[in-house]
Amino acid sequence: MQPREAFDYAGFLNTLTTRPGVYRMLNAAGDVLYVGKAKNLKKRVASYFTRSLNQRIQLMVGQIAQIEVIVTHTEAEALLLENHLIKSLKPKYNVLLRDDKSYPYIYLSTDHRYPALSFRRGARRGKGRYFGPYPSAASTRETLQVLQKLFPVRQCEESFFRNRSRACLQYQIKRCTAPCVGQVSAQAYGEDVDHAVLFLEGKTSQVIDELVARMEQASGELNFEQAAIYRDQIKHLRRIQERQYVSGEGGDLDIVALAKRGGSVCIQVFYIRSGRNLGNKSFYPSAPRDASEATILQAFVSQYYLEKPVPSEIILTRQLAEQALLQEVLSQQADKRVRISSRVRGERARWLKMAQGNAEMALQARLNAQAGMEERLLALQQALQLQALPERMECFDISHTRGESTVASCVVFNEQGPLKSDYRRFNIEDITPGDDYAAMAQALDRRYRRIKKGEVALPDILFIDGGKGQIGAVHERLQDLGVSGLTLVGVAKGVDRRAGMEQLFLLGRKAPIILPADSAALHLIQQIRDEAHRFAITAHRQRRSKTRNRSILEQIPGIGPKRRQRLMKQFGGLQELSRAGIEDISSVEGISTALAEQIYHAFHEKG
Repeated sequence: MQPREAFDYAGFLNTLTTRPGVYRMLNAAGDVLYVGKAKNLKKRVASYFTRSLNQRIQLMVGQIAQIEVIVTHTEAEALLLENHLIKSLKPKYNVLLRDDKSYPYIYLSTDHRYPALSFRRGARRGKGRYFGPYPSAASTRETLQVLQKLFPVRQCEESFFRNRSRACLQYQIKRCTAPCVGQVSAQAYGEDVDHAVLFLEGKTSQVIDELVARMEQASGELNFEQAAIYRDQIKHLRRIQERQYVSGEGGDLDIVALAKRGGSVCIQVFYIRSGRNLGNKSFYPSAPRDASEATILQAFVSQYYLEKPVPSEIILTRQLAEQALLQEVLSQQADKRVRISSRVRGERARWLKMAQGNAEMALQARLNAQAGMEERLLALQQALQLQALPERMECFDISHTRGESTVASCVVFNEQGPLKSDYRRFNIEDITPGDDYAAMAQALDRRYRRIKKGEVALPDILFIDGGKGQIGAVHERLQDLGVSGLTLVGVAKGVDRRAGMEQLFLLGRKAPIILPADSAALHLIQQIRDEAHRFAITAHRQRRSKTRNRSILEQIPGIGPKRRQRLMKQFGGLQELSRAGIEDISSVEGISTALAEQIYHAFHEKG
């Protein structure tokens, strides 16, 4: 094998322009090592070859076989292109932000006579108002639940709303005023909508003032029941106000703090919208060990905020080298002035300090978890007498109800714990109901054919929920597939089927391994097995529910596609249909009393 020729950087630099643009450094295999942007391409790229560099950059430069450039009109344009290329190419030597999910919002359908509040994620295309963004789906749904208790604005889908003939359960538990069946006037409903909007805009004090005036008016008119409703709303609003308000702030801003130890980084973002603290979120970007905090923050702000909604202000723990450029680009993107600051005083400094403390605690918790995981892996290596520390482990489990809706799960763990992006579930078909061996064989076929194609990494350990018989069957199946080089472990419950009494069966070993109840290795095995079991049961229940709900109407003679469609539209779904009485069902066009009785009994016999 001939040695690779060194990259002719001098000849390349002679051809390079001094205009702004983006450069990509590639190795001999064509893999992108690094993506960067420059105001002056020639000057920036030359700096990698004409000055002393740290060890990591030297290692990268030594691998360069080719450099590709894209010339842009402005440095701002180069910044946007750099961000796009980093996200799509994921170069080895760049700081990478893995969490790139779209923001969750609360959406209000303002073009409707009776607007609805709902959870939205992704592009903001619908006509209406969007409130947020929120740090997570959980915090968004929590706010929707609070709104539903305070202001009974409907949160149902439009198809459900249009096809109601009677009020649903939300009306009965006082979470909706049932505009679908005329239980509330448009004016009264509009007042609840207005209050919900004011609350979402952070104008809680204005809502409270209005409710106080209405409570006093209702009390003066001796309508004490309505006055009590206003009183409860005011009480709940004051509690929320105490918990959520950021003293001295009235606008939209994000507070971004960074904590770094060695090669581990945590970035904490607090979201303030209309003066309300919507919560916080932790990010753990992949960054080179020697990358500075300012460099990591710069990469985070670029990757996180470009091409996304931006608040009016971003407060950082450190000043950025290209802060003015980022402000310019973000302002153009948001079509408003966006300010990035790091030197703050008073209340903002206190909040920045709190965010910094949260980032450090989150990083410490992550490091502690990783240390605990490393200890468990070392114990597992010793218990199973492995030659090396396991880096990837998989576990399969089967779930069904007397053979119905069989599902197999596959969960994956690595040195950091659960790797949920690699989890898979398999709907098992065409086997004898209840045949767990056949179900496992089918799941292994579907999983490990992908491994043979190189689409999935081969695990170091494969755990199976079962004993000797299951292990033997799995081994034969893997041999048929041509899969070898992994350790096969059966996890069987002990005699009393109690946690801590598990028996571990290894292929070719007659006697099972029984670890002490306090063994770190056993705790890891239990965690992996229980996660596979949880994932399988969840998938099975979802499949079984879907199958049963779909099949109930299909099994009733005289119910064809058109009648099923009418029933679904009229009641808004099977759940509401299952609660309906015979008279309600027979009121649907084309449904006789006799057929309504069959439908009613079909649901109640299933229950």
